[in-house]
Amino acid sequence: MNKSSQPFVATLVRTIFDQPDAASVRTQHAWVVQTLEAKHPAAAEHLDAAREDLIAFAAFPREIWTQIWSNNPQERLNKEIRRRTDVVGIFPDRPAIIRLIGAVLAEQTDEWVEARRYMALDVLAKARIRVIPGDTPTPNPLPQTLTA
Repeated sequence: MNKSSQPFVATLVRTIFDQPDAASVRTQHAWVVQTLEAKHPAAAEHLDAAREDLIAFAAFPREIWTQIWSNNPQERLNKEIRRRTDVVGIFPDRPAIIRLIGAVLAEQTDEWVEARRYMALDVLAKARIRVIPGDTPTPNPLPQTLTA
């Protein structure tokens, strides 16, 4: 795919995420793949192969779709780690960098626990209610006790 086609393809892919419900997401994905097959077969093949991963967000409540498909929190965290490690420059040993990054991660955890949540607890509880077919664990049988 040439550079001039990238905005067109990106716009088409974004339409997959801009659907009101899970059925529309699947339909739109199929339409995007079909539309790209003629002029951009490699992109169409890639999108088709990644279908389940790409539209996995649709199995969750609509309220958290944006948080699921976004990687902004990871990007912010990586930026903060980069900022802190750039200040130090060279670390004396591996445990030193692990301590610094661990402190940044612990600080981030405290902020999320105490100050703000990325996803509301009620929405997360609603997301847990939905059972994904084939992903339910089989119960372990009770252990047999030996009797003498």
